[in-house]
Amino acid sequence: MLTSLPNILTLSRIVAIPLIIATFYVPGPGARWVACFLFVAAAITDFFDGYFARRRNSVSSLGRFLDPIADKLLVAAVLLMLTAFGRLSLTQYSVLPALVILLREILVSGLREYLAELRVGMPVSALAKWKTGLQMTALPVLLVGSAAPEWLPAQALGEVFLWGAAVLTMITGWDYLQAGLKHMQEPVP
Repeated sequence: MLTSLPNILTLSRIVAIPLIIATFYVPGPGARWVACFLFVAAAITDFFDGYFARRRNSVSSLGRFLDPIADKLLVAAVLLMLTAFGRLSLTQYSVLPALVILLREILVSGLREYLAELRVGMPVSALAKWKTGLQMTALPVLLVGSAAPEWLPAQALGEVFLWGAAVLTMITGWDYLQAGLKHMQEPVP
């Protein structure tokens, strides 16, 4: 199943990560645009891997395992690199949305793992999809940052989108935690 189209698309998202990271070490605006292009291409594969898996009836255990991991690795790597390279505002608050997003991803992953042992599914909510959409809009805009045309305040827009994603992240994280806590209060069989 590793060579099915959906799994190849998911793996391509993982392969894009070191390429995006490498662009941080290349000076000049061209590298920022390459990072943006790679990120957008990787984000698009996130839609199409699931679409093709369902359409071709080729949903696999490997794909169900790798897909959320690929998403989290991509987002975490970009957030960490943006922070490490000072590409967020130079205030002490600029790292907070990145921190909120990373912490929520760890919380939800742990919660899903725990609930999977209980054979309880935790479907993705509509609000979580909006969170992902806002996040996947903020990050490529921030990757371009100062390389954007002068008329486009990319840095400010990206940070507004990132803060918006952080707010939705907190709301959806709370929703998932509330749902998970209900199962944690049940007696262990």
